[in-house]
Amino acid sequence: MSSVLREHAESQFASELSALAACDTAERPPNWKLSPRAVTTYLLGGKLDDGTEIVPKYIGSRRLMEIAVATLATDRALLLLGVPGTAKTWVAEHLAAAISGDSTLLVQGTAGVSEEAVRYGWNYARLLAEGPSDKAMVPGPIMKAMAEGKIGRVEELTRIPSEVQDSLITILSEKTLPIPELNSEVQAISGFNIIATANDRDRGVNELSGALKRRFNTVVLPLPATFEEEVRIVEQRSREMGRALRLPASAASIEEIRRIVMVFRELRSGITVDGKTRIKVPGGTMSTAEAISVVNNGAALAVHFGSGAITAADIASGLVGAIIKDPVQDKVVFQEYLETVVKERDGWRDLYRACRENL
Repeated sequence: MSSVLREHAESQFASELSALAACDTAERPPNWKLSPRAVTTYLLGGKLDDGTEIVPKYIGSRRLMEIAVATLATDRALLLLGVPGTAKTWVAEHLAAAISGDSTLLVQGTAGVSEEAVRYGWNYARLLAEGPSDKAMVPGPIMKAMAEGKIGRVEELTRIPSEVQDSLITILSEKTLPIPELNSEVQAISGFNIIATANDRDRGVNELSGALKRRFNTVVLPLPATFEEEVRIVEQRSREMGRALRLPASAASIEEIRRIVMVFRELRSGITVDGKTRIKVPGGTMSTAEAISVVNNGAALAVHFGSGAITAADIASGLVGAIIKDPVQDKVVFQEYLETVVKERDGWRDLYRACRENL
């Protein structure tokens, strides 16, 4: 078994990608490893003619994934937008893996990102010794994607300073990256495109310019539509992550996962699942990704310090940490939820007591 904590998608699912490529008879855009139809099957799962089972990577609307894949087959870039925890990064990684066989050409957006991270930098020892040259230049991930005809990824686009964001405009509109120091340019090879992600709550950080927005086709990834869909996502992803962390599959019971998801959905929506009780909403996002983290945290506690099976005591600390971001206001909201909902729910007294002990 590999000792890598988290393999890249193209390595982790190499057998699925190979099986899809072998069965794929549909037309492929230039330099794509799979056809758009096969990419969608890779994302959403299915059974191939040779019997290979493709595990779903995204559980949700097929049409959204079809739109995303079709966008990347055009000259427009793809912007995946949504609140934190809606699988934007996950979808972007798997799209790049399926289309290019390489999900590593990544720019991670932060306030400190410079143009060099998007375009190119320099080996300053060679630059001082030899002057500007191809050998002294250090290509950035987007420049590599252009030269190799692959998908480049930009995470958290709205966290990147506006002047750095706008360095993408020429790349996206002209498919060219000028290198004035060498009096040359890099022209994009067929197959090149960009997938960017941004979350709804960061719009005020560095709003995208109108010129840059026009270069993207925006696909909004929603939170899971139903309770059962979210349970399925949390169960599947926590199981996959648990394997990487060497946690037994039996540690995370479906009953505890259902309770965690129910708590998250009720606090996120401000109403109980039966529609009878309105409740206050905490300040956090209460995302599916955080629910997965609560499950894995509980599994680790159960395996290393408990009986091996998750109990209410194991998930309580994770729940409290995920819900209470503001130690004053969120604590009041959660205490009220415990007293009015959790305490009164049949079979939930153990969770009520465990959460009260962790407050």
